[in-house]
Amino acid sequence: MKQIVFKPRLTEKTTRLGEKATGKQYVFDVALDSNKVEIKKAIEEQFTVQVQSIRTSILPSKPKNRMQRGRYLTGRTSKVKKAYITLVGDQAIDFYKNV
Repeated sequence: MKQIVFKPRLTEKTTRLGEKATGKQYVFDVALDSNKVEIKKAIEEQFTVQVQSIRTSILPSKPKNRMQRGRYLTGRTSKVKKAYITLVGDQAIDFYKNV
């Protein structure tokens, strides 16, 4: 069985999405080849919540340069697929309960 949901994306912008009164939204990094049905099933099983809707977006890779030992190294970041999850009702996901 392949891993579909890698990790939650915890930034200032995504925490503001989770605190909105209009709906609980969370953002996860997911596998590039996964679809919305697989993502919904994985989230519902992993966190025992009901998913109302899912939006996905793919961030393209970007060039990166850095200086090391007096010369430039060039490379690229990898592509990342994000899934925006909206939960049903007053359900919530607590990422910090095991910390």
